[in-house]
Amino acid sequence: MKKYIVRILALSTLFVGCLFSSCSDDYMEDLNTDPSKAPSIDPNAQLTTAQLQTYGDLGEVEIYRNYHYGFTQQLMGCWNTTNYGGHHTIDNNEMCRIWTSFYPNAVKNLVDGIYRTSEDASKNNINAALRIYRVYMMSLITDVYGDCPYSEAGLGFLDEKYNPRYDTQEEIYSDFFVELKAAASQLSSAGDRLTGDIIFGGDINKWKKLANSLRMRYAMRISNVAPDKARIEFEDALNSDGGIMTSAGDDALIKYMDIAFSFGQESYSDYRGNAMSQLWFGNDPANNPSYICSTFFNQLKDTNDPRCYQVCRFYYDGLMSATKPDGRIDLTDEILSKGIKMEPCDPGTYSWDNWPAGYKSDILSEMAANNPSIDPNMAREVRPKLASAFLKGDCPGVVMTYAEVSFLLAEATLNGWVTNDNAESYYKKGVRAAMDFLSDNYDTEKVSTEEFENYMAANPFGYTTEQKRVNINTQAWIHHFTNPNECWANLRRSGFPRLKSPEAYGQGAYLTGGVEIPVRLCYPVLESSYNKQGYDEALDRMGGSNSWNIPLWWDVN
Repeated sequence: MKKYIVRILALSTLFVGCLFSSCSDDYMEDLNTDPSKAPSIDPNAQLTTAQLQTYGDLGEVEIYRNYHYGFTQQLMGCWNTTNYGGHHTIDNNEMCRIWTSFYPNAVKNLVDGIYRTSEDASKNNINAALRIYRVYMMSLITDVYGDCPYSEAGLGFLDEKYNPRYDTQEEIYSDFFVELKAAASQLSSAGDRLTGDIIFGGDINKWKKLANSLRMRYAMRISNVAPDKARIEFEDALNSDGGIMTSAGDDALIKYMDIAFSFGQESYSDYRGNAMSQLWFGNDPANNPSYICSTFFNQLKDTNDPRCYQVCRFYYDGLMSATKPDGRIDLTDEILSKGIKMEPCDPGTYSWDNWPAGYKSDILSEMAANNPSIDPNMAREVRPKLASAFLKGDCPGVVMTYAEVSFLLAEATLNGWVTNDNAESYYKKGVRAAMDFLSDNYDTEKVSTEEFENYMAANPFGYTTEQKRVNINTQAWIHHFTNPNECWANLRRSGFPRLKSPEAYGQGAYLTGGVEIPVRLCYPVLESSYNKQGYDEALDRMGGSNSWNIPLWWDVN
């Protein structure tokens, strides 16, 4: 299997290089010209490319570090996260990254592959997989911006749709359900092999489960704005042929390679490694690692969550390698044993704000005797950072997990959509699966049964429906740390956990884009010129303003 994945990655890298070299630098020409400049492209290679780009595109994932993690208050402290997401700074070049990365590359490849296989019965499976993944990629776009080109997206060369219509988000979601159901029913174990699939290795049954599980995700997404439609779609997905994810073995994870990190120009076109991990590692790892936000850290610490010090660690990074998370000096156990005050960064603050007093480290003092470059009194070491286990090129790219499905089932039970079990049972399965997800995929220590039961006993499910919803979606928020787009989407949809604006932490003077935490990102400014009609129609539906404080269609909380 490993050799199979490496071969796919190598072939796809060649394909990506050819694709990029053939594309014009002009954004709209990228949208509206032939993605291959060749008579035909293997649709399996197009699937591979789209899968890899999801988390492998260094330019695209910048939007997560800059905005998403600031809005969800899971990271805070490094310049990028605090300056953009923490200070609500409007920057068109940063906000448009998902739009300008996915449309001319992943979406164009998927649409082209679907178009060229739609009339070929010998390629039914790859056609279905491309359709499923297109829905997923489009959900990433619409859940960030709202109304957007969907039905006509990627059809510039194929159908001369040079100025694609902005579909309403209601229309987009309605078609998601149609497409996923049709694509799942089209998949057959007797059909063509998926040779370019680096998520499931071509397993048709797992693709069916993914399609049905995504339908559940999207049904829950619209549950507050279209509850009757949501219930129908959720129940239908739950009972559809092929089933849903029932174990961690069904997790939809993109497999990447453990390559050395660099921030040269070539890094932006090399999708083989997990670029999200690369950004967590930092452009200057000794001075710009990923600091954990106090909101996230305190939630874990105050509830004695056994994941707390698996995700959050305290490091001296002065000796860390420039390309891999080697050479970090872990001070966590020392800080815990000494009872040192921990000082995570509050929303809207930089790591150097309110400089902590710190403490004198015995570990660093011993090392300093032989290395004068080490300062045993480094103050920043009392700020928690993301653990090294997450800073590796081969960390998975998360599309969807069994843990998420369990949380969806728990909330659906509260809604009365599921009656064959109780919500608490699904909730506990979700928390257990979320804890196991870390040890299964990031080499963290496995949470024991005793630790799990103690945690659940100390943090009960709740008595009221409201308390239960809070707990379900707070656990989803924790679990979705490695899935930032879904994390922000579910946070807005559910309203939980309740987050306070950085203004409440004394950062009001820095919030240039408004005090309230933004609920969408603005359309690229160039859309007002390149696709004026569609852009203007979308703005009219939003009251005439391209504001990031205007909620999406499904966001009524």
